[in-house]
Amino acid sequence: MKQEVPVAPWYRQPWFWFLTIAPLSAITFSMFMLVVASNMDDTMVTDDYSKEGRGINLEIARDQAAKDMGLSADMVFEDRSILLNVNTQEGPADFPYVVLNLFHPTLSQKDRTIQFRSDGNGHYTGTMLQDIDGRWYYDLRGPDNQWRLKGEAWLPAKANLHMGPEGSAQG
Repeated sequence: MKQEVPVAPWYRQPWFWFLTIAPLSAITFSMFMLVVASNMDDTMVTDDYSKEGRGINLEIARDQAAKDMGLSADMVFEDRSILLNVNTQEGPADFPYVVLNLFHPTLSQKDRTIQFRSDGNGHYTGTMLQDIDGRWYYDLRGPDNQWRLKGEAWLPAKANLHMGPEGSAQG
């Protein structure tokens, strides 16, 4: 005599789930990654590396010019106002204005440019439109773009931020 054994439905078969779990998880993960990749911006801080490479000698010359002039700057934050004192080896700097570029380390859309107007005797004032917080790269340039002070700092600084031609900031 032949006895018939009842067969479970397909969704209760362990081999079905064992064989389909890998392809289903791969499809799910690839769909998730496709959504993430399509919604994220491809942010590059610098998008033309060859142009940057050709201009490196000019940047080095600007750094050397700041060192030769004996430039140094002290920056004080008061809410969104910034007070800047720029000195040379001959005394207070006499530029009509200076420009401070703040670069976020990873997000180029957070980069800022602040123009300082001269109050005379090496004192400059500028205003930020938004608050800043965290690590920033700075680049302080003169109106003729012949020199620059650059470096890295945590902003806003609790005390006086000193910028020198050596590229470091204390504050």
